[in-house]
Amino acid sequence: MSKLARYAQSALVVVAILALWEGCCQLLRLPVYVLPAPSRILAAFFRDFQLLLHHAAVTVLEVALGLGIGAAVGMAVAVLAFYVRPIGQALTPFLVGTQVVPIFAVAPLLVLWFGYGIWPKVAVAAMITFFPVAINLLDGLRSLPPGLLEFFQALGAREPKLLRMVRLPATLPFLLSGLRVGATLSLVGATVGEWVGASRGLGYLMIQANARLRMDRVFAAVLLLTLLGLGLFAALTGLERLLRPRR
Repeated sequence: MSKLARYAQSALVVVAILALWEGCCQLLRLPVYVLPAPSRILAAFFRDFQLLLHHAAVTVLEVALGLGIGAAVGMAVAVLAFYVRPIGQALTPFLVGTQVVPIFAVAPLLVLWFGYGIWPKVAVAAMITFFPVAINLLDGLRSLPPGLLEFFQALGAREPKLLRMVRLPATLPFLLSGLRVGATLSLVGATVGEWVGASRGLGYLMIQANARLRMDRVFAAVLLLTLLGLGLFAALTGLERLLRPRR
């Protein structure tokens, strides 16, 4: 089956779900504050588009900073765990533990420590990004074929050059796979941080709209978050395809 056919099938499924949703809302006469119809959500999305963009800019900044910090720390930890095996074994429970602790339990502490600015949300996004990047890169470093390394070692390549010229380029798909997961989940983390304490951002807008029973605006913010997540995923996928020939 071609990509176009798969996309067409996915689009048909989405259209069918939206049509069923719209029909149920119309037939059951559900109040807007209980469950708005897709038509009302789209109307709110375009009506409040400038407001949504204003708050989305803050959320995107938090995600970008968190993604960069989490990816940098994750790469450093993965390289350290690969070269120093005792450290890697000691860090494994810590890596898993960072994902076991619920975000809602950590976010209030981060707000208490860093205040109501963007940094608590950046910290949450970084924590979420850190794990998939570190684990995927570490798996990639451990899965290199020995023959490839032996070939370069026979040519006289030392370990710093092996890391720069062989190991990291060969593990690029693993790294970008972790980044794709981290980028989409970091949106969730930043939004949860904004729910706990913020004065701007899509999460803050959702909380304010929910308090006023403006569920159409809440769903419009969710729609924009979904589009942002899909955009981040597509951008990182395109980056992987762009860098694949160089690798």
